[in-house]
Amino acid sequence: MKDGGRVLFHVGRNQSFCGDFRRLLNSIMLARKGLLPDGFLLTRLAEDQNQLNRSHSRSQRARFITKTGSCNVAHKNIREQGRFLQDVFTTMVDLKWQHSLLIFTSAFLCSWMLFAMVWWLLAFAHGDLEPRDPNGEPGPVPCVTAIHSFTSAFLFSIEVQVTIGFGGRMVTEECPLAITVLIIQNILGLIINAVMLGCVFMKTAQANRRAETLIFSRNAVISTRNGRPTFMFRVGDLRKSMIISATVQLQVIRRTVTAEGEVIPVSQLDIQVENPLRSNGIFLVSPLIISHTMERGSPLYELSAQSLASEDLEIIVILEGVVETTGITMQARTSYIPEEILWGRRFVSIMTEEDGRYCVDYSKFGNTVPVRMSSLSAKELDQTRGVQEGGSDTHLQGWGLVRAGRGGFRRGGRACDGSAPQPWYTQSEKPEREAEQKGQKKKVQLEVIGRQIDKDGLGETSD
Repeated sequence: MKDGGRVLFHVGRNQSFCGDFRRLLNSIMLARKGLLPDGFLLTRLAEDQNQLNRSHSRSQRARFITKTGSCNVAHKNIREQGRFLQDVFTTMVDLKWQHSLLIFTSAFLCSWMLFAMVWWLLAFAHGDLEPRDPNGEPGPVPCVTAIHSFTSAFLFSIEVQVTIGFGGRMVTEECPLAITVLIIQNILGLIINAVMLGCVFMKTAQANRRAETLIFSRNAVISTRNGRPTFMFRVGDLRKSMIISATVQLQVIRRTVTAEGEVIPVSQLDIQVENPLRSNGIFLVSPLIISHTMERGSPLYELSAQSLASEDLEIIVILEGVVETTGITMQARTSYIPEEILWGRRFVSIMTEEDGRYCVDYSKFGNTVPVRMSSLSAKELDQTRGVQEGGSDTHLQGWGLVRAGRGGFRRGGRACDGSAPQPWYTQSEKPEREAEQKGQKKKVQLEVIGRQIDKDGLGETSD
């Protein structure tokens, strides 16, 4: 019973299993009273533990791109770490703010401490640190005035690098080496300042900052549009400044197995965005519903309402463009997993016309309403439509169909009723010979005429 109690506590931590937890607790009480056998209780505990493991594995399904747009990829066992040092500036920009500030502070402190040691050694070598009698004769001219210890040398190093210049300490013309050290420290200080300002500017003006005001609907929907199943999601821009040359790209990430048995854990397949111009460009002046028709050739062609929950796929959305105010290329990303795709729903309208201008209600940005839609996949719908059309009276392939009374069509002297439609290429030549014998006009198929014309043309050419 102790082991069963631990399992029950593990099950009770998940709120979705509160009902199972209460039922199992009642089972334990009945088992203690002798109303239920112990074997039934142990079997029930094992079944609920397996159900919990399956639910836990589904909830822990990894996604390639998070909802905020960051890549959920961990790089491990990178042996060539020195490649990051070859591009120091990009490495500094990619670091977090706390790490960047720590590096900047350490760089300034180390440079001040290094040149403080140099100034102290110059003063020590020149004899400027020896005690002197203030009432005695003046000694030799020092290299740097008012340096009596390492602390004063450190203060002078700060004054030189940040060009404070309090006036109490200065370099004299006594030591040319001191003048050289002064020039080197000024140049190094300017380089450190330039790198720091460049990194701060690039970190504050990164393209992903502009992506914070680009919003995507939390859920995607699949509904019927123009008679075809369509995958749709909504995107909007909260700023008045536009995204120039905005484009949307869709990709499906799924696990695939090749014909040779090779397992590709992350296979990327492009999805064509529905656009009359056959391009992915959009004019994002107001929220738009981006759609993709699930037709033949689409990675979602075989997706149905039943298979959606068990599909191991992820649809990635990538929006790229140029920021109008800064001219920097930006990119916003998000993704949709099967749990975030709603079947048989569509987005509500959020744009109205008021006082001669269009108004957008962002409180309804992600709202959806149910619609009547078949649970079959696009492939199954096409197959169903093909069977219905193939069994109808009007779906006869070929040329030159004419009415032959009620419910029939005639081709080449034959009448085909709706019960047994015959394609044109299965007609035999026997009815045609019988028609000739009866004096009727022979019905010649168009392809036969075309072949005869080609033969006559070849004969004339050979003559």
